[in-house]
Amino acid sequence: MAIICPTITAYEPHEYREQLERVVPFAKRIHIDLMDGQFAPTRSPELERIWWPSDVTADIHLMYQKPMDYIEQLIKLKPHLVVIHNEADVHHMHFAAELHKHGIQVGLAILHDTPIEHAFQVMHSFDHVLIFSGDLGRHGGHADLGCLDKVQKVHQHHPDAEISWDGGVGVLNVGGFVQKAPDPASAYAKLVGIVRDVRT
Repeated sequence: MAIICPTITAYEPHEYREQLERVVPFAKRIHIDLMDGQFAPTRSPELERIWWPSDVTADIHLMYQKPMDYIEQLIKLKPHLVVIHNEADVHHMHFAAELHKHGIQVGLAILHDTPIEHAFQVMHSFDHVLIFSGDLGRHGGHADLGCLDKVQKVHQHHPDAEISWDGGVGVLNVGGFVQKAPDPASAYAKLVGIVRDVRT
């Protein structure tokens, strides 16, 4: 069954709280974008300022150049999933192994211009693959459906991985469509209905 994950992409703590409170009444799984101002051009609140209600499943999309520098903070936060980029400066398999020791799933994000084959060497260490076609560190943008071939290649190379699409997927991370809607709950319900209709 496909999952709709409202995305939190905030640039300061007050905005983070507002976006979180906008979606937690109806969403049981959320996708939190965190940016370091280096790997991504924007900067989010620091990890010390990140929180979510205990009854919500939280995924963290870590758009950081050096994610290993933050691994202890991530372990302390105990999210459901941490997604790092194939293009980040990190030993990917070591990072994944450290989080797995603490029961945290790990995802691998692939930027738009990166051939999916560049991730095959490390992909087996990850539970989740995020096909990224949006604007790094921002809500909105246009989905490039030319990236859909990456989904098929991930299925072939790592059939057990959960696949998400940012901007045939198991998880749809949705930012602006929900966050900018006058009625976020209705926008979310509309997406759930579309996914349900496609599946039936």
